[in-house]
Amino acid sequence: MDLSLLKGIYVPILTPVKNNEEVDVDKLREHVNYIIEKGVHGILAHGSNGEFYMFDDDDYELITRVIVEETRGRVPVLMGIGAIRTSKAIKLAKMGERLGVDGISLLQPMFLKPTDEELFLYFKEIADSVPNLPVLLYNNPRVGYTMSGDLVEKLAREVKNMKGMKDSSGDINQLMEFIRRTRDLEFKVFGGKDTMIYAALAVGAVGSVCSTANMFPEIVTAIYNEYANGNIKESLELQYRFNPVRIAQDKASFPVATKDMANIMGLNVGKPIKPNLPSKEPLVEFFKQKIEEAELLKR
Repeated sequence: MDLSLLKGIYVPILTPVKNNEEVDVDKLREHVNYIIEKGVHGILAHGSNGEFYMFDDDDYELITRVIVEETRGRVPVLMGIGAIRTSKAIKLAKMGERLGVDGISLLQPMFLKPTDEELFLYFKEIADSVPNLPVLLYNNPRVGYTMSGDLVEKLAREVKNMKGMKDSSGDINQLMEFIRRTRDLEFKVFGGKDTMIYAALAVGAVGSVCSTANMFPEIVTAIYNEYANGNIKESLELQYRFNPVRIAQDKASFPVATKDMANIMGLNVGKPIKPNLPSKEPLVEFFKQKIEEAELLKR
């Protein structure tokens, strides 16, 4: 992978499903084309908003294969891995390599609370299993803990193909530390909060991984593009215009609001997978109101 492509807005692509919760392959192909045509810079398969934790290995492979096939090299495709057991994560990483992904994104193991030594070995062994692929860390405190600056720096300096990370902590101090401690390396740090695209760029991030780019790719990518083009004020104003839409999602259970808003926008991606349920009508109307106030509602 050309590491210069690790920048901009990457979208953790949602997974459309039919009423019986089977993967809707045709709709997934349609959605891949939609987000690429609307300007996203890369795709992350099996992010948390893609409901990776709901699918067995066969579906996991199907989803990855369809995304890689339909993307046709137009943008990079990273494959997310959220396994607990090291051997399972290695199996998935090798699957991704076989299917032709451009890189791997590794979430820290959930439920457990490993030491930095255990985490270092976890990430290193997975990265070593796919030495020809760039590997990115995915720091998400939703699993119950956060990665330390010491751990990230050690991995960045000692693991040859550890080339970046996504930080979803929402803590600007932590994001800055990850960037500060790796800024002399070829290590790409992405923000992971859609309300902080501008802020992440301002402290040196190369871009952001944004679930809302599934539904609102034009404004989300414009925040990045305006900043990259030197139009700093315009970028900030777009961020302020957009933030109430993203903040509204917090009223729903995770990650229901992503599919709620996708369906409001006419993307027809199906329901969230049970036990999650679609939001009730008053909340859906609230989402519509915020989308309309931001002048993003399709008519």
